[in-house]
Amino acid sequence: MKAAIVGATGYSGLELIRLLTNHPYITIHSVVSNSYDGKNGEEVYPHLSGVELPRLAPMDKDGLADGTDVVFFATPSGVSKEYIPELIEKGIKCIDLSGDFRLKSPSLYKEWYKYTPASQKYLSQSVYGLSEINKEKIADAKLIANPGCYPTAAILGILPVLKQRWIDETSIIIDGKSGVSGAGRGLSLGTHFAETNENVKAYKLGKHQHIPEIEQVLSNAANQSITLTFSTHLVPMTRGILCTIYAKLSEKVTSENVVSLYKEFYRNSPFVRIRENGTYPSTKEVYGSNFCDIGFAVDERTNQLIIVSVIDNVMKGAAGQAVQNANIMMGWKETTGLELSPLYP
Repeated sequence: MKAAIVGATGYSGLELIRLLTNHPYITIHSVVSNSYDGKNGEEVYPHLSGVELPRLAPMDKDGLADGTDVVFFATPSGVSKEYIPELIEKGIKCIDLSGDFRLKSPSLYKEWYKYTPASQKYLSQSVYGLSEINKEKIADAKLIANPGCYPTAAILGILPVLKQRWIDETSIIIDGKSGVSGAGRGLSLGTHFAETNENVKAYKLGKHQHIPEIEQVLSNAANQSITLTFSTHLVPMTRGILCTIYAKLSEKVTSENVVSLYKEFYRNSPFVRIRENGTYPSTKEVYGSNFCDIGFAVDERTNQLIIVSVIDNVMKGAAGQAVQNANIMMGWKETTGLELSPLYP
């Protein structure tokens, strides 16, 4: 299969290059970057020296469609919706790593993302690409809305107990922490070294654009409207997301019960690893991999369930999950090209 990467010089685009150059069934047909038109990949990123890539080129819908089987859009929100409809009509599969096709409600997208929404026709066609819960729909899809990084960790963390109705749905609190790469490669004061080093700060409290995405998926799973509290923090590391999730228990369960439930729920999910009782994952333990690691504690004193869910935001939170979705779409083994052990230390 021939793939194109749009937004190839951003962090997610770079990770797609790393994964696809080693994928046994995919070749990179074109790499799109308006910022670095005409340059070789190694001129922008010296670490790509020796990697055979097409020369970077600006966006050209006709050229992109010529000879391409699948297009990965690793672009900021507001971009992909302008190009994907035409590609879909030409029979090209698209995997969008931005937020343009995640929310089914155009008004919600406009409210939270501040852009004009995509056409309802294509919003209705898009399949939410959380591989562990939508595998059958992904297999038949033409357009995948790759989940956000925070929602991936949060939804995988809370979904099994929500579906089992072991928690009070009105009590969910998600405390998220992300490395600086989650903000992208663009320069800003908020991600300046002197501002982030030896510093932890909260941001977008109650206003993060991933809130409606998480609520949409959980509401569908619970067959009722879910409203939750979601707070985000920037921490001084490059990669990684850790979500600590709190919910009041509505059933008498132990940590061992929760571990057993999650192992059964994710028994066919090769990239979700459930920790044994009393052990909790850290971001370093999934660094550079497509894994989501989840651990638990039941606080009997407060009748609270505490869930810790970690991912690498550039991998399982973006490029790794996009390749996982491509594998499912094409009928290949889900783990193809992704069987990478985490980098440690």
